[in-house]
Amino acid sequence: MNTLLVGAQWGDEGKGKIVDVLTEQHDAVVRAQGGNNAGHTVWVGPRKYVLHLVPSGILRPDCLCLIGHGTVIDPLALAGEIKALHRRGINTKGRLFISDRAHLVMPYHRVLDLGREAAAKGKKIGTTGRGIGPTYNDKASRVGLRAGDLLDADHLTASIRARVKEVNVLAKHHGWDTVHSPRIIIDYCAAGRFLAPYITDTALKINTLTARGKKILFEGAQGTLLDIDCGTYPYVTSSNTTAAGLCTGSGLPPNRVDKIIGALKAYTSRVGEGPFPTEAPDLADLLHALGREFGATTGRPRRCGWLDAVLLRYAVAINGIDEFAITNLDGLDTLPVINIATAYRLRGKTLTAPPAAIEDLYACQPVYQTCEGWQSDTTKIRSFNQLPPNARAYLRALEQILGVNIKTISVGPRREQTFHT
Repeated sequence: MNTLLVGAQWGDEGKGKIVDVLTEQHDAVVRAQGGNNAGHTVWVGPRKYVLHLVPSGILRPDCLCLIGHGTVIDPLALAGEIKALHRRGINTKGRLFISDRAHLVMPYHRVLDLGREAAAKGKKIGTTGRGIGPTYNDKASRVGLRAGDLLDADHLTASIRARVKEVNVLAKHHGWDTVHSPRIIIDYCAAGRFLAPYITDTALKINTLTARGKKILFEGAQGTLLDIDCGTYPYVTSSNTTAAGLCTGSGLPPNRVDKIIGALKAYTSRVGEGPFPTEAPDLADLLHALGREFGATTGRPRRCGWLDAVLLRYAVAINGIDEFAITNLDGLDTLPVINIATAYRLRGKTLTAPPAAIEDLYACQPVYQTCEGWQSDTTKIRSFNQLPPNARAYLRALEQILGVNIKTISVGPRREQTFHT
C-alpha cells in the first residue's frame, strides 16, 4: 500500500509527528518536494528531533528513507543533518537514499533569495532565506546542478565556476553580496564525497519496492495552501505541495496511490506574509504564551487563527483526501468558545471556496460556526471515547463540514499522545 500524507493548511500541521506514528506500519518513507526550509519535529520519549531534509522515518530502525528528485538539497545542510543523527546513535547507512536527480541548493541561491526579499520592501514573501526559490528557478531555467553532479568533482568544479561568474554579475548590479567559487568548490566536493554512498536513482527504487508489495509512506512538506499553483499566490513556496506533487517529485505513478491522508491542525497557523481570513491575534498570544507555535526552521512566531473550513474543503478537493489526521487538539483545551469558518463574505456575496485573486482573499470576512469548548486537559487521553463530550462534538462537526472522517488524533508532541478513532 502506498500512502500519501499532505498538509491541508499552510504547513506546520504536525506532519513529522504523524509520519513517525504511521511509519510503524510502513517499510519506507519518501520525501518528494521542498528543501531544508521545511522542519519536522518529532519526540521519541524524552528526546526531541528536528528534521529538515531526512524523512522522519529515519527514527524507526527498520524503515528505509528516500529523498526524491522533486526536492532541492543543500549538500552541506544534509551532510550536517546526517552527522547529527549519527552522533545520536541513529544509523543511516543502507537506509537513506538520495535521488541523483534532486537539484542542489548553492550558496549563491541564498544570496539571490535574501537580495530579492530585501528588494521587495513592502511586498515581502516571508521566505526563510534558505535559497529554495532560486534553486527551483535554476531548475526551471535548466541551469541547475543536481545531486548526481556531486559524484564527478571535475564536472562539479567547472559548473560551479561558470554559474558563480553569472550570478556575481547580477549580484554586483543590484549591490548584493557576491560569492567566491574556490570556497564553494572545496566545501561541495567534500560534501559530495560524504554523500556519495547515499546517491542513487530513487524513482527506480520506489517502483521496485512497490512491485515487491512493500508499504511506502510519502511525506509531504509545507502545506496545500503554499502550493505554487493552488496556494495563496504569490505568498507560496516554490514547489507543488499537493498529493499530485508527491507523485511527480518521487516517480510514483498516480495509479499506484492507495490512500491520501490530510494533516490538519485543530486551528490554523501560517508563517510569513499573505492573507489569513481567520487570523485571531488573541488566540496567537495565548498559544505563544504556552510556548507553542514557533517555527521549527526559522524560530519565528507563527500567526494563528481559527480553523478555516473554506480552505480545508478546497484542500480536500484538489488532493483527494480520504481521511484526516488532526494535531494540536490540546491547544484548544482552555478555550470556552471555539470558532470554525464555514464560509466567507466578499462584497455582499457568500463564498464557500477561496477566491484565486489575492486581493479578494484579503478582503474576505469569515462566517463562523461556534462550538462550545471543553476547558479540560486532553494531553493524557488515549482514545476518542475518553475525550470530553465537547471535544468529540468539535471533531464530529469538522467531519460533517469537511465530508471526510478524522481517523488520527494527536493531543501532544510525543508518540504516545496519538490515537486512532
